[in-house]
Amino acid sequence: MSAELILETEGLTKEFAGFTAVGGVDLRVKRGSIHALIGPNGAGKTTCFNLLTKFLAPTSGRIVFKGADITALAPADVAQLGLVRSFQISAVFPHMTVLENVRIALQRRLRGASMDFWRSRSVLDAYNDKALALIADVGLADYAQWNAVELPYGRKRALEIATTLALDPEMLLLDEPTAGMGHEDIARIAELIKRVASTRTVLMVEHNLSVVADLSDTITVLTRGRVLAEGNYETVSNNPDVREAYMGVGHA
Repeated sequence: MSAELILETEGLTKEFAGFTAVGGVDLRVKRGSIHALIGPNGAGKTTCFNLLTKFLAPTSGRIVFKGADITALAPADVAQLGLVRSFQISAVFPHMTVLENVRIALQRRLRGASMDFWRSRSVLDAYNDKALALIADVGLADYAQWNAVELPYGRKRALEIATTLALDPEMLLLDEPTAGMGHEDIARIAELIKRVASTRTVLMVEHNLSVVADLSDTITVLTRGRVLAEGNYETVSNNPDVREAYMGVGHA
């Protein structure tokens, strides 16, 4: 594995009762980059994410992270190595405050299995400064005491990213971070991803091609579970196979 790569797959394959959802995917993600995984519906993007974070076991193939084979590891072990996924559907505690949500994530990272729920409030408050710093980083300083359920949708996604960042990932996997958002929220989350990527590697599944064009260093296009094309936005957007897969435009 090249030193410039942080994540690599070889022949990554997942079959379900004879149906190949991901077939022989070779993925190479460079350290410090924003790498987008795109494709039409049913292309296998989310299945690929599930394989990388070990929520699904591959039928065959290999996954290497930071030079170590993680193919057989459990999801929690992969997260401890620094490969952490933020889910497409917001995964926060709705009736806890923004501060409490981020603080719980910090507790998990800094104290492991000991969640301290039975301890005094002073133990929990020791995490406040770190939690508030993370909250400010994602633009939620004014919302620290709001319950998560009360947040506008875009702000809730920012909270989800904050709780993911609390786990101090070296590589962050974002599953459709701008899905369902209006223009203002999309711009805010895109700027947040840029800031996050200044010190981390980001791999994201994203349907919004303007966001992909603006953020991505490298784009891998999947269709029917296989790699169709790869390169920068100009390269893949001008590829006739990619245009046909997305829009039904044939070879001119």
